Order: sequence, then structure tokens, then C-alpha cells
Amino acid sequence: MAIFLLLASIAIAIKSTELNIGWIPGRGPGAGMWPFYLALGMALSCLWTLWRWYRRTTPESRSEEPFLSKETMPIVAITVGALFGLLVGIHIIGMYLSIALFMVFYIGFVGRHSWLVTAAFAIGTPIFMFCLFEWALTTTLPKGLEMFEPFYYPLYDLMY
Repeated sequence: MAIFLLLASIAIAIKSTELNIGWIPGRGPGAGMWPFYLALGMALSCLWTLWRWYRRTTPESRSEEPFLSKETMPIVAITVGALFGLLVGIHIIGMYLSIALFMVFYIGFVGRHSWLVTAAFAIGTPIFMFCLFEWALTTTLPKGLEMFEPFYYPLYDLMY
């Protein structure tokens, strides 16, 4: 898995260099900056994982157990389905509401955490993302279908 993710991160880093990966004065980060540096971080993590596997420094690296057991397959399937739902939701209802619903499902229902913790993440994560991307980095994230855009106008009025 680390080799596959390493190859994927290299491909993403190379592809993101087709866009500006530097800082654009007066505008913020170029369109390829975040994908490039996230891919670089993922590649370094994969290399570190491979190094630890090669040295056999962790119990997992010495294990002869299958990578995915029968007990873990349902949680993998639920996670893949939830992420697919998140991606579809981003295009329909936008990034912020999709992230909130994903947090409720994954933290509240799958993780079985308290509703206080679930609510804190479901509300806090979209707020943090909005402040980071829309306000600090002046980079808009998908708002979903056009009918959802007017809900953001009051926030834009506060910011600009």
C-alpha cells in the first residue's frame, strides 16, 4: 500500500506542477501549491513507512497477518462509501455542508463518539475550513449547486 500511495503522490505532485505551485503576490497560493505540497508530504510519509518496513522496526512490519482481515473489510467498505458520498455531496450541496454531514456520519455513527464531540467537529471543521480558505487564503471552495450560493452572501459581506 505504501508503494501504491508513493506512486500516486508522485503522480499528483508532477501533475500539480502544471499549475503555479508558488505564491502569487496579492492573490495568495497558486492553484497547484496545495496539491503539490500535500503530495510531497504524502510521498515523504510513504518513504518513511517503507523505511520502517524495511528495517522491521514496528510490530506491523514483522507481522505475517493479511493486510485486511475479514473483520476490517466492513469498516473499509463503509469508509469508501462515506468518502464517495462526500465527493458527490460536494458537487450538490457544497464543501462545507458535505463536510459537516460527513463528520456527523463518521464521528457520530461510525465512530460512536458522543454527540457533543460529533457536533463540535461537525460545526468546527467547516468553520475552520471557511476561515482558512475563503478568508485567509482567498481561495473559494465549491458551494454546490448555484441555488446554495446566496447563503454565503452574508458571510462575504462580513469579510469584504
